[in-house]
Amino acid sequence: MIRPEARAAFARWSEAMWGAAILALGLYWGFFTGGGLLHWLGFAVAIAGALLVVAGIQRGRFRTGSGGPGIVQIVEGRIVYMGPLSGGVADLDTLTRLVLDPTGKPARWMLHRKDQPVLTIPVSAQGAEALFDAFSALPGLQTERMLSALNGARAEAVTVWQSVSCKSTQLRLH
Repeated sequence: MIRPEARAAFARWSEAMWGAAILALGLYWGFFTGGGLLHWLGFAVAIAGALLVVAGIQRGRFRTGSGGPGIVQIVEGRIVYMGPLSGGVADLDTLTRLVLDPTGKPARWMLHRKDQPVLTIPVSAQGAEALFDAFSALPGLQTERMLSALNGARAEAVTVWQSVSCKSTQLRLH
């Protein structure tokens, strides 16, 4: 009954829509009840709904598509990618740099690790939406910068995150 494009849009933005519904319920309770506990509980629910809207928008921006090559699984800080031509495992605590390369079809994440080859993961691989939570755990990662790089029209690879130990070893000209 629902067109596939509409179903994909609902799936992409589902958290934001749930957050908007919870926000609306909280505002209704907060403004249209006669006071008392439900009145104050409504404002608390509205704040939680607003936070869910913000988080849902970020997650929706991270989801760029599906049906890409391979499968991504994340278990206890370990990223596993099984692709048709390549694959590998990367622990979050061993990552030195996270790069988004939009030049590939589809675009791909490049996970750099110490003394190991780069693990390349297509952004549209099955389960790739779970990378949002994994990448958010990286210390000092700027989520907005990651989302801007993912949704922007760039022609070259961009470093989204780099570990502090790698930053201190780089030479600076200024």
